[in-house]
Amino acid sequence: MSVRVTLVAATAVALSAALAGAALATPTGGHDATREALRAAVRDGVPGVTATAKDAHGTWRATEGVGNLRTGQPRSAADHYRVGSITKTFVATALLQLEAEGRLSLDDKVEQWLPGAVRGNGHDGRRITLRRLLNHTSGIYDYTSDEEFGRTYFLKDGFLAHRYDTNEPSELLAVAMAHKPEFPPGTSWSYSNTNYVLAGMVIEKATGRPYGAEIRDRIIEPLHLHATSVPGTRAAVPQPSSRAYSKLAETATGPTYDVTRLNPSMAYAAGEMISDSADLNRFYRALLGGELLPSRQLRAMKTTVPIDGAPDAAYGLGLMDRKLSCGVHVWGHGGGIHGSSSEAVTTPDARHSLALNFNGDWAGDSDAVIEAEFCGDRRPRNAS
Repeated sequence: MSVRVTLVAATAVALSAALAGAALATPTGGHDATREALRAAVRDGVPGVTATAKDAHGTWRATEGVGNLRTGQPRSAADHYRVGSITKTFVATALLQLEAEGRLSLDDKVEQWLPGAVRGNGHDGRRITLRRLLNHTSGIYDYTSDEEFGRTYFLKDGFLAHRYDTNEPSELLAVAMAHKPEFPPGTSWSYSNTNYVLAGMVIEKATGRPYGAEIRDRIIEPLHLHATSVPGTRAAVPQPSSRAYSKLAETATGPTYDVTRLNPSMAYAAGEMISDSADLNRFYRALLGGELLPSRQLRAMKTTVPIDGAPDAAYGLGLMDRKLSCGVHVWGHGGGIHGSSSEAVTTPDARHSLALNFNGDWAGDSDAVIEAEFCGDRRPRNAS
């Protein structure tokens, strides 16, 4: 889930060398460029970063910067963190598993599962399929773009007053329905967190259980993802973890606030989950390796539509394909929520993966870290 305030990267701010924690690494070779990209993120203003890569040489872990600005405690390779919109890949996987079991179809209309839910201001659930929710071609307005919602949950005064509020999915949906659609269904592409609020609601309607329980039983427990959870309304991040920081403003200047504790129901199935880098690598390697979905559903998930303004990227069903500068393709997703910016990507053959997290939401270039990991040695690896 992307925080809908302008998170401008700081241009002239660098943390002092005292704040740059020593990297923790398992020597495997080939990650020098990645390490430098992590250091550059800290120089850019990110308090700290943790990253884990896995490839044919083994597992490489590194951290830079701090996990606690007050104490100077460094980040840990074992940190739990909020993964934001990476949640969407888990939700799409669970829904596709339900399709594989014959319990629903991607071509079902939203109205069939959630009668009357998508109505008003030109929205019509009778014209929107589940597939269009998952690939963001529904045209449904993104509730996080609503100005009042943004003031309440993303800017300082509102966030500090409402950080522990519980939001029901129906309330998030109502915010979206108060606006007109972005476009008629299927005529364009626009990222909308509302799509995945609806996807979570469909999973619950189809199974009679909380969507988080389905993700736990279908994905988290079978893959032994011990650091991964769907917190619901729980405000804390499990230990070990670092603090999460935000400017709670539309610029990168001004005070820095500790936003670690919050009620993630404001994100629901669009971005509430918590994980760590090792678990995210395990999840995406299992997904791309065919462990979680039959071939038909995995093909559907990897069937992409263009992303406006991003010629080297395309969006599938909760899964993004990116072509890097060296020709390597990586599949995965990014995620941002208060004080946390994460990326998790894996090559198509599931042999090389990277997951990382910044514990600040106003600076840092995660794309540069991905480029460094997969293209830093200038030899395309696992290209497709």
